[in-house]
Amino acid sequence: MKQIHTAVLERNGSFSEDFATEPYEAGWAEEAIFFVKIDDVEGIDPALTAQVQVSPDGMTWMNEGTPLPAVKQAGGIFTRVRHFGNWLRLTCQVSGTDANFSGTIFLCLKG
Repeated sequence: MKQIHTAVLERNGSFSEDFATEPYEAGWAEEAIFFVKIDDVEGIDPALTAQVQVSPDGMTWMNEGTPLPAVKQAGGIFTRVRHFGNWLRLTCQVSGTDANFSGTIFLCLKG
């Protein structure tokens, strides 16, 4: 029987500057999906971009190679990740004048 787990990495967060989600230990899982659900967007030409990162120890981070599409309005995006080792997180960049995003970031794992 497969194991499935959903972790809420950011709940109803307000994102106005660059940040990284909390690291999540996921070595038992075979696949992962990051979901970014944006409820509200403010500012002039706002954009939220994100990059999946992996780590062997939860402290040293490297880009995994999977960027998420830029978010410019309310809605949702996701990306799938496989062959990631043990630790996962998203690094996120906020651009635009007075840009602010409100939303939630999930990590769903299946092993």
